[in-house]
Amino acid sequence: MDDDETIREALSEPFSEEHVCHTAGTAEEALARLQEQDYDAVITDISMPGMSGEDLLGLIKAYRPRTPVIFITGAADRDRSERLMKRGAFGCLLKPFRLAAIADSVARLLESRK
Repeated sequence: MDDDETIREALSEPFSEEHVCHTAGTAEEALARLQEQDYDAVITDISMPGMSGEDLLGLIKAYRPRTPVIFITGAADRDRSERLMKRGAFGCLLKPFRLAAIADSVARLLESRK
């Protein structure tokens, strides 16, 4: 989930051949989807309009505690990303990120769930 449509498309495209991917433009939209069904992973930005990724993490842990969350963030959010890791985030990747880095994180995440 990201408020930038280009990033949402770039993130979902490489995974959509092997996985069912849903995108959301806001944390509120993502939360509504998470309340309806379980997901193997959530990839989200930390800073978004409306509810932040940090707030979303708390709600994901409440509704779907086993759903791992990978954050993407700007370098200015380094302290915040460390705090999120302590709160249970699976990982945090800095922007600009390489799609290969996201793919590696998702592969590790899926392997850890087996």
